[in-house]
Amino acid sequence: MTSVLDPRLLEILACPRDKGPLLFLADEDSLYNPRLRVRYAVRDNIPVMLTDEAESVDAAEHERILAKAAAKGISPTFEG
Repeated sequence: MTSVLDPRLLEILACPRDKGPLLFLADEDSLYNPRLRVRYAVRDNIPVMLTDEAESVDAAEHERILAKAAAKGISPTFEG
């Protein structure tokens, strides 16, 4: 399933841990914080921004996500 989030929400959505911008990976139903290497799920088009439910990402997955974001032109939710 591909998530769809309101663009206005994406403009203000920040990581609850470091308050920085996220990368929205709609086709993976997730939001990613490359600074902390954590991924937040998006379920039924609702971001689950609970720190205890965030998934840590290893180095290989981190590189895959960054490469995908660069290739698809995925920009951070806001400029931080």
